[in-house]
Formats: sequence, structure tokens, C-alpha cells
Amino acid sequence: MTAIESFTGDANPYGGGDPYADYRTADFPFTRFVDLADRRLGAAVVAANDEFFAQRENLLVPGPAEFDPEHFGHKGKVMDGWETRRRRGASADHPWPTAEDHDWALVRLGAPGVIRGVVVDTAHFRGNYPQAVSVEGASVPGSPSAEELLGDHVKWTTLVPRTPVGGHAANGFSVSVEQRFTHLRVNQHPDGGIARLRVYGEVVPDPEWLSVLGTFDVVALENGGRAEDASNLFYSPASNTIQPGRSRKMDDGWETRRRRDRGNDWIRYRLAAQARIRALEIDTAYLKGNSAGWASVSVKDGDSGEWTQILPRTRLQPDTNHRFVLPSSAVGTHARVDIYPDGGISRLRLFGSLTEAGAAALTARHQELGG
Repeated sequence: MTAIESFTGDANPYGGGDPYADYRTADFPFTRFVDLADRRLGAAVVAANDEFFAQRENLLVPGPAEFDPEHFGHKGKVMDGWETRRRRGASADHPWPTAEDHDWALVRLGAPGVIRGVVVDTAHFRGNYPQAVSVEGASVPGSPSAEELLGDHVKWTTLVPRTPVGGHAANGFSVSVEQRFTHLRVNQHPDGGIARLRVYGEVVPDPEWLSVLGTFDVVALENGGRAEDASNLFYSPASNTIQPGRSRKMDDGWETRRRRDRGNDWIRYRLAAQARIRALEIDTAYLKGNSAGWASVSVKDGDSGEWTQILPRTRLQPDTNHRFVLPSSAVGTHARVDIYPDGGISRLRLFGSLTEAGAAALTARHQELGG
């Protein structure tokens, strides 16, 4: 649970030109999981002890941080991130902050789950990034206020111990705590700025809530579904197809590069648990000259099960939500959408309910993880 060593240390002052030219990052293996702190899932920064220079809400803004070297406001340089004022000591004899002094922000995850990795991104914070960071997690039911989260009864578990970080870099931390979390406390020691926070992991939904719903989207990210693999991720991630709501622009879906062979593209999904599917939607919103021409959908039951087609290859229209009622329900734990020959879709919805075995498995995992 340590930052990549090459990222620690000072960043060079901005030298003009491309502000990302000397940005330091790497391929973190845990980024294949969903970002549990995605605003589209309902994540929020509910409180921070200080945000004098830049607002806490910037931490969860989608996309990379932006930098305008000429943009100054009444409080100083305007930064795209969360930045606190400089800490000072108690007196002229002791002008330095103590080892315990730190700033903090409370983050509500958009979807509770098991955290596999955290990225604390200090992009464009070169001389004003924290010396070190730490991250703690808690599991609190309901919708607690900031005051309740700061109460003595809340148990916080260390996910990332206090670790030095580098400026203008994506500082990545692997997490190996097998527990379901709903909230994080992000600490910067002693002060400074963080541009973005990404929290990668596996959604663990509340089985009681899904049981009450009865019929729901069994492949949706917020309900515990996930995109396991895809043939091509050139323009956008496959996980976009199971995000909440309808797509609002072209890059909020899944689009592949243009094929020059006789093959086709596909995404494979794992459902929330074993489920009985009764209807489905394939949406091509905002994909107009680049939507998939045709699509088919298949399911299988178990890792070693055989694929069974539940929607034969069907013509798709651009910028259209297509709805299909299945002639008979289909039971499975995995799904696959094939598009022909290439292009993209914006959303896939699989409507159904958990089987008795699926509900039992989901409940057991939820209890095992402390839910």
C-alpha cells in the first residue's frame, strides 16, 4: 500500500507549453475496476476542514485537471483541485506545523464496495502539493451527515497509510482490505492541494434493497454488474455502457475503432448475481454516424457455462433506444453483447430479478464483507 516510488519527490516548476508534458503516471492494474467515487454514481465530497484556495468538489470532477497559468482570483492562483491554506505553527518560536497537523476531506462513495486501489492525483500542484497523504474508509448505513461521520462512534480503517507523494503526478496505491466501505476520509499532511481522487473497486450492493425492488437492471454498475472484458477500447471504456442514466454525449458510451477485417466487436459482463432476465435495452444515444450496425446479446450461467443467444443479430438505428421483451426469461450470471461490424453503443440494460441462488450468494458476500 505504498505510492510508486518514482513519483515521490519534487516536480519541476511549470516551464510553459503543454502543462502535462512532464506529468508522471503509470498503468495501475487496479484501474480496470469501476471508480466508486464517480459523480455519475452519486459520489460527493460532503465536507472538508479547509478549502481556502480551491473547492473540495473539484476532487471528483470527471476528466483530467485543467491548468490556466494566467488565471488568478482574489485569493490567489485558481487551481482545478482541492487546495488548503498554508499551515503555521503556534508561535514565532515554533512557526512550523506539528507532525499531527493535517487537512481532511470526507467523500461519500457513489456505490459502496470493496476498494482495490486509490489514485491521489496532484496534477499541476508543483510547489503546493502535500508532503504525504493517507486514506481511511468507513462503512456507515443510511445517509449520514458530516457531523455524524466525524462522531466518535464511527470506525475508520486505514486503507493507505501516511505516505509521501510527488507533485504533478498520479500517485497510485493498491489496497488489500477485504471490506465493504461507504465513505472515505482523505488526509493531506500537513496541507496543500490535490487535483483529483479516483477510488477503484468492486460494487457490493445492498441485497435487501435489490430484493425490495424485485425487477431491476441486473447488469448496472450501481447494482453490482461490471464489464469484464471487451474486444476494443480505443475511444472509450466498456464500463460506460452500464453507467446510470442515458448518455449525454458521444464519448459517454462505448465506441471502437473502425474495423478493416471481417470480425466484430463485443463486451462481456458479469451480472450482479445469478438472475432471470426478461427484457433488455440497447441504446445508441449520440452515436449517429458511428453507431453499431447490428447487435446480438447472449447469456451464460457460471464461468464454465455455454453461451445462449437471447437476442439474435438485430438491426440498430443511430441515436435510438431499442427495447426488446424476451419471449421467455433467461437465467445467467454473465452476458455478452456483440456488435457488427464495429462502432458503438451507449447503454445496455438487462431487466430481471435475482434467482433464489443469486440472492443467497449476494447476501452471503454482503455479510462476509461487513455490510
